[in-house]
Order: sequence, then structure tokens, then C-alpha cells
Amino acid sequence: MTPTLKGISVLWLGLWTGLAGAQEGDRSDWLRDPALGNYRAYAEFKMANYAAARTVWETLAEVGNGDALFNLGVLAEDGLGEARDMNKAEALYTSAATSGNFKAQYRLGLLYATGELLEKNPDKARHFLGQAAQAGDQDAADMLTAMDSPDAELTPFQQAERLSSEGRHAQAAARYAELAQAGHITAQTRLAWMYEAGRGVEQNLAEAARRFAQAAEAGDADAQYALAVMFRTGRGQTRSLPDSQRWLRLAAEQGHPAAVAALASGRSAGTD
Repeated sequence: MTPTLKGISVLWLGLWTGLAGAQEGDRSDWLRDPALGNYRAYAEFKMANYAAARTVWETLAEVGNGDALFNLGVLAEDGLGEARDMNKAEALYTSAATSGNFKAQYRLGLLYATGELLEKNPDKARHFLGQAAQAGDQDAADMLTAMDSPDAELTPFQQAERLSSEGRHAQAAARYAELAQAGHITAQTRLAWMYEAGRGVEQNLAEAARRFAQAAEAGDADAQYALAVMFRTGRGQTRSLPDSQRWLRLAAEQGHPAAVAALASGRSAGTD
């Protein structure tokens, strides 16, 4: 760990243990400290408190926060706590992508490439996948290569991603499960998210936690961040502030944007 990150980590732990409950923070707090808001919203999302999560993300979206815009797009696409609305999801993903959010760029690229949930548009697909690839997303780079080689067979992971972008979530979950069983870390994390949100599988936070833990132990930064939130809130894992801080630090060391922001802020929405 770098000296700077170590110092931030110590600050985080000290402030973390002094926070005052899962409901602390209000609009002014979230705008002043977006990492606090995003963390709080993700914790609410894990507890299926979608209205509470939306309130925070909508506040941050007003100032163009890419993570908040992307997550609002997820709520709209999946119909979590609201009516499913792909037009709304597209607009939110586009705003998030324009702000530089590579997850939104990748999602839009897939949606435009497959043309099932949004109108097919290869030019837009290449544009957004290209942006995500430039940001370092290897999955986006691989999908771009696949688009340029239409006769080449997609990898099993790309097949699962395509099924997901077509809205065929149960089939995507089955494919991710096969890959996870074979040791594919990213597929394991994808499947954990599906269990968390009830996308293509029955919602099961315990199963999501188990799969996040496996992927986190294998080094997946997204899973490490998700596990940090679970240990922080006690949802899916036995509540443990030291374990939460450890997983957050590991995710940040890999450059996970939300984890880095949370550590840098020295604050989190949580319990205590």
C-alpha cells in the first residue's frame, strides 16, 4: 500500500467508527460528499430500499455524478421500485456515459450492439464501447473486437453478456453460473449482482454475499467493494467494521473508483 493510501485508510477507519446510524446524512451532506451519498445509496439498494436509494442518487444526479446516473439507469432498466422504462434508462445511461462513467459506456455499448432492449445502432455501440475500452475496460475492448469479427464465435462470457443485454436474464444467469463454477471471477461477480437484485434469479442476499465473497477473495475489485458494504450494513454478512474497512481498502488499492472516493472522503453512510 502506498503511504498516502495507508494514511487515508487510517482516517477512514477512525471516522467510520464514529458515524451515527444508517440513516445519517441529508441532501447537503450528499452534495458536499458524493462518496458518502453513493455509499449510503448502495447500502439502501442492498437492503431493497429502492426509494431511499433513488432519493440519494437523484440528488447526486442533479450535479452530474456519473455513478448516481448509472445506478438510476439500473433501477429504470430493471424496474426496481418503479415501472420498467428503457427510454428513461437510456437517457440516464447516456448522461452517465457523457460524464465519463465507464460502466454506463459499456452497458450502452452492449444494448446498442444487440438491439433487443434499445434500437440497434452499431455506430453508437462502437462509440460507447470504445470509450469504455479507452478507460481500461477489457470486456469492452473484447466486445469491440468481436463486433469487428462478426463470423467469430463469442466467448462463453460474451455470450452471457449478450443474453443479459437482450433481457434474457434467466439464461444469462445460467451461463454465468457455469462460468463461475469453472472459476471465472467476473462471471461470479455478475451472478452475485443478479442474486442481489433478483435479476433472472430469485432475489437471495445470502447467495449474493457468498458469491461476492468468493470473487472478492479471488481479487475482483467490484466484489470487494460490494462485500465492504455488506460488512458495513450487516446485510448478507455478519456486521464487522474491520472486515468492511479491509475489503474497501483492497478495492481502492486496485483503483475501484467508488472505493477510492470513499477512502478519500474518510466518510461513509453506514451504521453505528
